[in-house]
Amino acid sequence: MKNLSDTKKKKEQTCCSDVNGLANNKPSQGEKDVLHTYENSNYRIFIPAIASLVLLGVGTIFDALYSTWFFGWFRLVWYILAYIPVGFPVLKVALESLLKGDIFTEFLLMGIATMGAFYLTEYPEGVAVMLFYAVGEIFQTLAVRKAKLNIKLLLDQRPDNVNIVVGSDIIEKKAFEVSIGEIIQLKSGEKLALDGVLISDVASFNTSALTGESKPDTKREGETVLAGMINIDSLANIKVTTDYKDSKLSKILQLMDEAVSKKAPTEKFIRKFAKIYTPVVVLLATAICMIPYFLVEEFIFNQWFYRALVFLVISCPCALVISIPLGYFGGIGAASRNGILIKGSNYLDAMASIQNVVMDKTGTLTEGIFEVQEVNIKPGFEREKILDYVNAIESKSTHPIATAIHNFMGKINDDLILKDVKEIAGYGMCATIDVNKEILVGNFKLLEKHKISYDVDTSAFVCTVIAIAIEQKFVGYITISDRIKEDAETTIQELHKMNVKTTLLSGDKLSVVRYVASKIGVNEFYGELLPEDKVEKIKLIKTRKESVAFVGDGINDAPVVALSDVGVAMGGLGSDATIEISDIVIQDDQPKRIPMVIRIGRATKNIVWQNICLAFLIKIIVLALGAGGLATMWEAVFADVGVALLAILNSVRMQIKKF
Repeated sequence: MKNLSDTKKKKEQTCCSDVNGLANNKPSQGEKDVLHTYENSNYRIFIPAIASLVLLGVGTIFDALYSTWFFGWFRLVWYILAYIPVGFPVLKVALESLLKGDIFTEFLLMGIATMGAFYLTEYPEGVAVMLFYAVGEIFQTLAVRKAKLNIKLLLDQRPDNVNIVVGSDIIEKKAFEVSIGEIIQLKSGEKLALDGVLISDVASFNTSALTGESKPDTKREGETVLAGMINIDSLANIKVTTDYKDSKLSKILQLMDEAVSKKAPTEKFIRKFAKIYTPVVVLLATAICMIPYFLVEEFIFNQWFYRALVFLVISCPCALVISIPLGYFGGIGAASRNGILIKGSNYLDAMASIQNVVMDKTGTLTEGIFEVQEVNIKPGFEREKILDYVNAIESKSTHPIATAIHNFMGKINDDLILKDVKEIAGYGMCATIDVNKEILVGNFKLLEKHKISYDVDTSAFVCTVIAIAIEQKFVGYITISDRIKEDAETTIQELHKMNVKTTLLSGDKLSVVRYVASKIGVNEFYGELLPEDKVEKIKLIKTRKESVAFVGDGINDAPVVALSDVGVAMGGLGSDATIEISDIVIQDDQPKRIPMVIRIGRATKNIVWQNICLAFLIKIIVLALGAGGLATMWEAVFADVGVALLAILNSVRMQIKKF
């Protein structure tokens, strides 16, 4: 009970997270220290309750066997000593709350009820009620501490020290002291402490801490590797690109820690309800004690006072106040265990009742890994020079198509001078190059926007086509193809089984979008859309009074994400902006996580409502019995602490349930 005050203040400021693969990896010194502190604090938290239980047990034996001398002041002092270890922390918090103007708290209710039992000389019941209440608080505290521990352990997955390559020497250095540009040598089985790029030829990593997937991820030279990844086989050198505090893992932890600030409507309702509910039951308890004086011929104050005390114990709202947030924490934790980051329980609630999932194409339903298929440059133009121009201008873009072009064409011609480079959302890029030559690289709408004619039937293409124009002349095109993700079709089928409509929106050619849509089976599809066109489509869906989740890259589609009820980003191991702009982040880019997060949302909502119904049903029954004098303090304890424990155990199911 030592940390009872802190627990009540912070129990709703903690979220659940899961540490994947932790049990299979050697813990760092930081992890050992955290676990040691956690275990020691767990032992200590039981000491007051154990002391109270021993004194209560001995006192009960004395009552039964030695009543001839165990009475009066001696008996009272004995039970006061049994009461103090568990009762004093509660009375202290009740007094602190009173001084702050917060009168109707469960601490005050328990204090009045147990001290009232002492007034009626029902000492064992007074101690027992507070003891069982303390045990319930302990279990609640342990549940919250466990959630905090999971986050702390995830943070401490990063090693305290790293090996830095300095010339031909290897120097050990504190991870937080490593600067950007330094090179870390990572041995087989070691965890990476900071984000960087691989400068070795190839290496395989376990990415479960970030994506929830234990399947090895093979990286090649120049590719990004992140803090928390574990080197599986060969020795690898990584060049640091991010400070320790700014790593992807740190941002994920910050995201998870802030998730609880956004409450679900159910949580907000229960908190408001508790503020009204508690003073009402205090007034009812007072009425139970006093009104019979005017209605009953033989009014016995102690009898009705006892009934009022029972009523107070039963009315404590702790089962609702703690079990509901824990239910949502469990849902957020279950999602994170499967590589899904949810920024608040309100988004989890929204996904549970989502009616329409609208998806972007590239990177969401397709791999986003483009490959050049055909280069068609019109006669009369120098092919190599044109491709040099295209390669140079596309090097200024981060779009996957630009990456495909660069991979195909290779090294950029450093002699070329680019000026006035602009990326036009939904169209492509334009710049001036080599003595003020204007070059346009993008879709055919970009050419139409600049009133440039072309002699190509765009409807005949089933690949993405990049048009090229120089000095207001169409000079050719490049075709690029993308692969549909393996689980895209099954994802759409699952969503339809869940009665969720699906819509595909893309800025790509309509023929390409139609091809993808026919392969995976979405309900509706639209192509050749600009960002503002996507916004209009979302507005159209919302006019049908349907809730909408938009799934995309979370950057270029910012207006659509903002307009939708829930913005879901295929974050993968991509940019930090993706994490910041969206409500939900799918870390491994797998579409199958979309129906999974809906299942998690629905399961969470079911558990929360089970807890609410269980608490209300049992409390109403026992309240009626207590008011009628048919329930004792023992039944009251079950209605309060027992229901809270059952609700907590029910919430914990989210952590072991498979989705």
